[in-house]
Amino acid sequence: MAKVVVHVMPKAEILDPQGQAIVGALGRLGYDGISDVRQGKRFELEVDDSVVDETVAEIAESLLANIVIEDWSVSRESS
Repeated sequence: MAKVVVHVMPKAEILDPQGQAIVGALGRLGYDGISDVRQGKRFELEVDDSVVDETVAEIAESLLANIVIEDWSVSRESS
């Protein structure tokens, strides 16, 4: 078994209202120097060793990410 992590983030050109709300809240809480926050999603999949990265890519594109407005990346984590 292996842990595969898929990170999904809004594309750079897409407005991230949740991230902007966080930036505003941080400023109101006294945390200065933070000019941007992008909020994304992290998916952890436990997969058999037989599952190849191409299969995980298909899963990311078809189910986990909206590829019109989001970018995604896949990484494998060691146990």
